[in-house]
Order: sequence, then C-alpha cells, then structure tokens
Amino acid sequence: MSGGARQRPREPLAVLREVWGYPAFRGLQAQVIEHVLAGGDGLVLMPTGGGKSLCYQVPALCLAGPTLVVSPLIALMQDQVLALRQLGVAAAALNSTLPPAEQRRIERSLLDGSLRLLYVAPERLVQPGFLELVARARPALFAIDEAHCVSQWGHDFRPDYLEVARLHARFPEVPRLALTATADRPTREDILDRLELRAGRLFLASFDRPNIRYRVEPKHEPRRRLLALLREEHAGQAAIVYRSTRAAVDQTAARLAEAGIRALPYHAGLPAEERARNQERFLREDGIVMVATIAFGMGIDKPDVRLVAHLDLPRSLESYYQETGRAGRDGLPATAWMAYGLDDVARLKALVAADDGREERRRWIDRQKLDALLGYCETTRCRREVLLGYFDETLAAPCGNCDTCLEPVAGYDGTVVAQKLLSAVYRTGQRFGAGHVIDVLRGEDQERMARLGHDRLSVFGIGRELDPAGWRSVVRQLVALDLLSVDVAGHGGLSLGPAARPVLRGERRVELRRDPALRPARGTRPGAARPALDLPTEALGRFEALRRWRLEEARRQGVPPYVIFHDATLAAIAASPPSGEAELARIPGLGASKLARYGAAILAVLGEPPGAPGTGRAAAGGWA
Repeated sequence: MSGGARQRPREPLAVLREVWGYPAFRGLQAQVIEHVLAGGDGLVLMPTGGGKSLCYQVPALCLAGPTLVVSPLIALMQDQVLALRQLGVAAAALNSTLPPAEQRRIERSLLDGSLRLLYVAPERLVQPGFLELVARARPALFAIDEAHCVSQWGHDFRPDYLEVARLHARFPEVPRLALTATADRPTREDILDRLELRAGRLFLASFDRPNIRYRVEPKHEPRRRLLALLREEHAGQAAIVYRSTRAAVDQTAARLAEAGIRALPYHAGLPAEERARNQERFLREDGIVMVATIAFGMGIDKPDVRLVAHLDLPRSLESYYQETGRAGRDGLPATAWMAYGLDDVARLKALVAADDGREERRRWIDRQKLDALLGYCETTRCRREVLLGYFDETLAAPCGNCDTCLEPVAGYDGTVVAQKLLSAVYRTGQRFGAGHVIDVLRGEDQERMARLGHDRLSVFGIGRELDPAGWRSVVRQLVALDLLSVDVAGHGGLSLGPAARPVLRGERRVELRRDPALRPARGTRPGAARPALDLPTEALGRFEALRRWRLEEARRQGVPPYVIFHDATLAAIAASPPSGEAELARIPGLGASKLARYGAAILAVLGEPPGAPGTGRAAAGGWA
C-alpha cells in the first residue's frame, strides 16, 4: 500500500456516467478504482479493448491532484489526449515534438492544478528537472501504461522503463498503477519485481476477446488468400497486415495497391514524413489497409480495425495476442488470420538457436515461447482454449468462434509417415530440401533421381499415400517437433533433428494434424467473418448517415473520427433512434460533454428537431 485515502469530489460511478456516458463499470474496473482511491498500488492485466484506461482515468477525476501517465509512444499519448478532450477532460502530453512555448504552457497548467492527466514518456519522467516539477505539482497517482515494456521477458522490452521504478523511492506516498494487456506468468513476475509492486495487488482479468475470430492456415498462395479476405469478407474495412521484414512490407503493400486495395506501407526504413503521413491516413480515413512490421501498432487506438493478418509468424504468443488485439477494439466482430509455413518455422527456430550472447535462461524461455506458438498453430483443439491456456486461463468450453471449432481438424497417428520422411532425409544425405525429399518418397522425376542414384534407395516411392501438399504438412510439423532441422543459412537442406532417433527406433509415437483442404475465402462459407454490424436496412441507412456526419466533423476538427464516437455508439443510436436529447442521453458512450457538443447535430442527422423536449445531462465543464 502507498499513502492514504484522498478527498474525492465525486463518486467514481457518477463520474463514469456523467463523463463517459456508461451506466456501469465492467469486469474488474470498479475493484481497481476503489483500490487506487484507497491509496493502493496494483498491477492490472486486462485485454485490449477491456477498459484498462478507465482504471486510472476515472480516479484522475476523483483525486485532488493530477495523475501522471507513463506511456511509451507519442502516438499513443496523442490518441488518449484527443479522446479525453472530446469528453471535456483537461489532459495533455509532454513530448519532444512540442515547441518550447507549448511545453512551458503545459507545465504551468500542471502546477496551477488545471490539468487532470499528463502523459509523459519514461525517459522524461525520471529527468531530475522534471521530477522537481512533479514534486511541486503534488501528484495524486502514477499510471504506468504498457507495463510489459519493463520486463526483459516481455515482447516489447524498453530499457527506459526500468527507470520508472525510481518513482517509488521519490514519491512513496503516491499510489502506482501498472497496466498491460499482455503478460504471461514470467513477465508478470518480472513487472512486479522491477516496479517494486510486490506489496500491491494483482488484478488479473480474462484475456478472452470473444468478438475476434481466430483463423490459422498453412501458407498456400498467401497473398492471393489475403486479397480474397480483403475483397470478400472485409471489403472497405480497416485492416493491419503484419510482415517480418521491410522488403516484405513494401512488396505486399505494392501488390495490394496494384489489386485496387487502399494499402500503405509502414516500417522503420521509410522516411519519417512518409511514415507519419501513412499512419495519419490510417487513423483518419476509412478502409485503409496498413502493411507493417511490428514497429506499427502499440500506439494505435483505432477501434474499428476489422482484420489483423499475419503473413509471417510472430516471435511469440504474447506478440501474436498483442498484435491481433488491435482488431475489434470496439467489441464488434473482427478476424485474426494468420498464414504460416515451413520457412517461418525454420526461421524462428534458427533465431532461437543462434548463439548471440543471450544468457541460457533467456534462450530457454525463448524456446518455450516458440514451442507454445508452434503448438498453437498446429493444434487440433479450440484455438481460444490454447491461447488462453498460455496465459493460465481456462475456457469452460470450446469457443465456437475459431477455425478449429467451426471446421474441426482431425489428428492422426503419424508415426509411420514420420519414419518414412526421416528415413528419406537420412538416406539422401541430410542435405536436400523438402521438395527433393518429397519427390523421392513419391517416386517422382525418375530421370533426375537416376542421375543422383536416389531411385535405387529403399525409400524411393514408398510415400505415394500422400500428395505433395500432405508431405509438406508433415515436413512442417516434424520441424516444429524438432524431429527435423532446416539449414536456413544455406539452401534449406533438411537434416535429422535432436528428437529424431527415438522415432526412427519406434520408441516414440508421433501425433500429427491433418491440414484441412484450403478453399477460397467466401463470406458465405462456415468460418467466414461475421458482418461487423447486424442492423436492419433502415437502421443501416441511419448508421451510414451518422458515419458521414462524423467524418465531416472529424475533418473539421482535424481529429480521427473514432475519438468523436465509436461505431458501436453510432450503431446503438441508429438501431433505436432517439426522439430527443433525453432519449439520446441514455445511449451508452454519450457523456455530458459530447451530448452538449453533438446532440443537436445527431438529432438533425436523424431528422429530429434539435430542440426536442428533455435537456439530457449537463455539460461536464467541471472536469477541466
């Protein structure tokens, strides 16, 4: 615990209803807020879109002093500040892009008490001069967002975050709340240790994102399948496509653009101006597809991303969860689609095995993380069960909203086919790639085999029971199981892996997955993404009219459309059009400030007179 209870001008629930327009807290929010207002420290783990920000933003409007929020990226700070100002909350961000005069103005606002929330980067927060400023401002709360950045076991480790621990020594009476959407058990333990939060309370919410449909498939013409997804299931919707290299980003973005998709590239190798321009377009325009490396995403709070696609395997399930979590932040249906192949598996295994100076424990943890990721890809179980199990959470029953639930995948005893493949690799000299070994097993290309003498091997032609795609699946799975190794530095030659011998001797059974036949992505087939909105035709017309109004208003103000209203709020208005401001005030997500600011315009769009009876809620001027 840190400090004691502070005077509260308003109760948290009253603040939530008046400022944010929500009738009640969700999940663990109320518990976290009460704990913080009582002066307690804590670590909060909630999924993306689960309402983490409210856990410190509501207390910020209940406590006497300002709240300082540590955030890793300028874009993330700016997004939060824009959204808060729309709600009538006095918030600001201090960063290196601001001119000196603006920085001084924000510092004065912090000192005179007119600022409720100040967002800062970790490197600024611990500067001696800034710490003196903070001490004079008498802060009421420190919120440490994206807290996984402090952990060496996390997927986004940032050394600057280690300095945040100094806050406790300097301000022992000020409560600290660390928050993240992604942390397995080792990462959670590391956060608690490095931020000195062992005496605080852990709030562990469900990691489940039931609105996301998880789909994983072996790589087969992946760019064509991605194009089908974008055209047939997510036409005109915002999407993020992740690639592992800058060259792959540029190539994929160019191919999609040639196919008529509004696709833009994003990676660290682009000029800063182009990178910023592309990000701005993604945030402020509808239907942009961003093709990016993992450099893109943490600072993006765009709620209406309907598809997150991976054309390359991420490094771990934490990375995958974090990146796919950028889909459907508004709670509406979204898709997380990933294609993976032998090259992905071999590349990541080579990275983990490389002797690059990492300590043995780091290498061991990396191996465990990779094994968990590959297990998720190759599972025949409900994907959500596997994903949540990685975060120590048990799902009561299969989710019914992933590919393996909608189109069950069979497992089979693959011991014999594994033995055939391993024998073929061994007898051909452990230097040929998968294509050649498969040709040997199937008895193909006899002229070439005769030149090499491989037509006389005992394994020649013994594998005709599987087609080439079936054997490629077996190769990929045996590499994932460490039964085969791939020479990624050379020409992809296969060799026996460290676990192969017991299989060849018949001492170990091998369970394999039978990949389902790939079919074109169609919106009507089982497993296709559901429409984001299920509205009657008349309501859909109102919804589109409201979206057009929102876009015009956003352009007028120079802000992203979603900071004015989320799609979910506009859909609720369109589904049950209010007859006046009193009814409009009952729509979730429409707080007092937004009602006063936009109520008349919304009613005008709906064809209602702006002066209808009922005044709704008063403007939230008191939160400045």
